[in-house]
Formats: sequence, C-alpha cells, structure tokens
Amino acid sequence: MYDGLKGFREFYSGEQSARREVTDAIEDAAARYGFREVATPALERTAMYVDKSGEEIVDELYAFEDKGGRGVSLTPELTPTVARMVVAKGQELSKPIKWLSTRPFWRYEQVQQGRFREFYQTNVDVFGSAAPEADAEVLAVAADALTALGLTGDDFEFHVSHRDILGGLVRALADDPDAVDTGAAIRAVDKRAKVDDGEYFGLLSDAGLDRATAREFDDLITGVETVADLDTVAAAGGEDVEAAVENLRNVLAAAADFGAGRFCEVSLTTARGLDYYTGVVFECFDSTGEVSRSVFGGGRYDDLIESFGGQPTPAVGVAPGHATLKLLCQRAGVWPDEALSTDYYVLSVGDTREKAAEIARGLRELGHVVESDVSDRSFGGQLGYADSINAETVVVVGERDLANDEVTVKDMASGDETTAPVDEFPPASGRPTYEDYE
Repeated sequence: MYDGLKGFREFYSGEQSARREVTDAIEDAAARYGFREVATPALERTAMYVDKSGEEIVDELYAFEDKGGRGVSLTPELTPTVARMVVAKGQELSKPIKWLSTRPFWRYEQVQQGRFREFYQTNVDVFGSAAPEADAEVLAVAADALTALGLTGDDFEFHVSHRDILGGLVRALADDPDAVDTGAAIRAVDKRAKVDDGEYFGLLSDAGLDRATAREFDDLITGVETVADLDTVAAAGGEDVEAAVENLRNVLAAAADFGAGRFCEVSLTTARGLDYYTGVVFECFDSTGEVSRSVFGGGRYDDLIESFGGQPTPAVGVAPGHATLKLLCQRAGVWPDEALSTDYYVLSVGDTREKAAEIARGLRELGHVVESDVSDRSFGGQLGYADSINAETVVVVGERDLANDEVTVKDMASGDETTAPVDEFPPASGRPTYEDYE
C-alpha cells in the first residue's frame, strides 16, 4: 500500500462536488464581466522564476532537469506564465486582455492550515489598462464571487492599500532617500502582523530607516482608517504620495460604483510581499478574525510584462485560493453540502433492461442525474444503493409493472410510492416525481 505525498491532496466525490460548485461561482462571476478562460502549462523553465525572484526561489520550487537537459519547474504561480503569454502574442490581442484560469500550482513549502504543496486557485487578470476602473472591476469580480457563495459583508472585507504610498512615505521620511531600500521596507510592512514589534522595526531598520523614522512611518500608516485619513499621509509624503493617494481614492470610488465599495476598507498596513506589485493592492480577510490569515489577495503589477521583454503593459489581477476560501466558507456556514445527490435511480427487476435503459435515457435527456444498475444487484441491493447515493426518486421497472403498462415511482424521503403509465414516463419536460402521479 502506497501513501500519498505530503501536501498533495485527494478529493473524493462529495468534497469535489462542493469544490466544483465554488469554482463555478468564481468563474461565473468573472465570465459575467467578460473574462475569457485560458489554459496554461504545468511546467515552465526554472530560469523564469530565478530571473524574477533570485536563486533562492529554487528551494521553494519543484525544480528538476528534464530528459532534454532543461531546467524546469512545476509552476508555483500563474502571473509569470500569463506575462510570458502576453509578451508572445500581445500585439495580436485586443486590449484590455481579460483572462481567467483555474488550475493547480506547486510549491515546496511547510504544510499548514490552508496551505499545501499542491494547491488550487482561480486567477482573474486584466492586461492593458491603467485606469482605476480596471482595479475596481477586479475587486467587483471578487466581491460578486463571494456573495454568490452566500457570504455577506459580515463575513469578509477587502483591505485596500497602495504600494506607492508606502514607498513614497519611506523616501520622504528618510534622511537619505537614496540609502533606503523601499522594497525591503514594504516587505517589512507585509510581515507586520506576523512578527513581534522588535522584529518588525528591526526589518525597517535593515531597510535603511532609523528607529525614530521607522516609528513615525508606522504611526502614519496605522493612523489611516478611512479615506479622509489619507489627507495626512498625502501631506507627509510629497508629490509622489499625493499622486498615489489620488489613485487609491479613484479606485475606491470606482469600486463603490461597481458595487464592491461596501466591502472595502483602507489599510496601509496591507502591502503584499511580492516585489512585482506596483500600485493598488488588496487582501481579503474574514471579518470575524476566526480565519487568522489572508483568504486571498491581488493588486496591480504594471512593470511585469515589460520585464519579460514585452511592451509597457499595465496589469491588475486577483487570485482566490481555494483552500483558504474553503476555511472562510466553512466558518460562515456556506460551504456547499458535500453529500452526494442523485435525481433518479431506475431500478430494473427481471428481464426489463431494454425498457429501463430507455427510461433512463429519457430522464437524462431532460437534464437529470440518473443512475441504473450496472452490478447485477437484487431488488433490495439496488434499493440500498439508491439510498446510499441519496436518490430523490426511484423508478421501478419490473416485469409485473410492464405487464400492467406502468412503472412504479417511489419517493425515497417518505417511502411513498405510486404508479405512472409507462408510455407517459418520462414526460417531454420537467422533473416528474411521486407527487405528480399520486
């Protein structure tokens, strides 16, 4: 007997049907905004991730040499892949490019709650628009997907920030702006809630801020709780920060017009740790705090396409991770029922296979989920199986029934049964049940 690999998951029928329902809700929300599905490869050249993130990234990848001697890796994220795809055919594609993809990814990392080595997420990206409406549309897609699952504003909230505000403040406050590593400072902000104060301020110090300046910086970003509070930040940061504040205001105003504003909160302690983010960023959190980590996040990455050799192409996206989204849905009590369900079981007794198969085909043509015997079970065995798959209705096709030109229709919840004329079952449309013939 072989054990499965740590961090790699199997989904049995009940859980998978619930996962499919959640995935469909996300994809349907994106499709209504005109996002088109793309499919992407499971393997990419390892050099693509090294060039983007440095040699140390290899320790976090499933990286190996293939039979052709090429260094390849299982894809740990989608953004570099779609960036490469845009570069390859960007001139042929109408802008903005709006893509949607649901697929697995792989990272060699510590397994913990909501984090696995093989994980699934749905990416929703817009390429070719720098307008605030593009950021707002991504927020609206995420909000629509969550509300379609039954979540409300009492269950989740988007913490919205702007990396240029953070970077601009660091430079404006520092005694020597050229000596400050703004990327390291932003990464420190991203870790703020995950480490103690001593480590956090130590990271800001390592980025080039003295202790007093680091405290001033932190007081400024933690003092922002509303859009109005951004005035103080703009005044402290100079022209670059003022421009970023104006952009953030515009995105939030557009998000309100698109119906997502009520889920958005300004939070300058939200930073997103990846360096390719350039402007507005956001993360989704459980409003109650019971899911202690970010559910998912997204943001703008305007420089990535150009860094891959393409023309300057603004971009923004979001990527709901399915494992953490499940935690939120379960906490809120809206995770889909994992119990199996079946509309009909067509039960054959005696030499009635031909007619039973005809009835089963007719029900399937009406769009129903229908099972019938493929294991040569007895009457009792078939009825027990029908119960195990939660069949709503059992249609008994027996030799005695057919001799009377009828079939027996049994409601499995109540146990009640009646008969229906065989020539009229199933009807041309609808979902015939016991109640239609009693």
